[in-house]
Amino acid sequence: TMAYHRYHGVKTRIVRIFNTYGPRMRLNDGRVLPAFMGQVLRGEDLTVFGQGDQTRSFCYVTDLVDGIYRLLHSEFSEPVNIGNPSEITVLELAREILAMVPESKSKIVYNPLPQDDPKRRRPDITRAQTLLGWNPTVDRAEGLKRTLDYFRSVL
Repeated sequence: TMAYHRYHGVKTRIVRIFNTYGPRMRLNDGRVLPAFMGQVLRGEDLTVFGQGDQTRSFCYVTDLVDGIYRLLHSEFSEPVNIGNPSEITVLELAREILAMVPESKSKIVYNPLPQDDPKRRRPDITRAQTLLGWNPTVDRAEGLKRTLDYFRSVL
């Protein structure tokens, strides 16, 4: 992309998308958030790998779309991270989701940590903030509620 931008003068935008969630996700896409939500709604145990101390950051889909929209309307051609820098451990996420479905009999179970599981996921969104005036606005509690409501409707 940058080669075409530099050599041919093509207008380009490069967005680096970090963990995004919200309605219309697939329950079986292999990511932790839909996996936990599907498990708790089906009454299955939530599977945490390792001790659950690895971190993730989750950006609600409408915030992501807003960030991409702003980038597309800018003149900035270098990569821009769009994501939510608010970190949470996988274990904390499991507990938050369990608390959202108090009638569930699910509990947390631990499995060995895969070798390729990233320890930390947290985007640096400084460029998005300074160049685009962008920050995520949907807090995790509200985004999780909206997403869980969606998954309830499709299960």
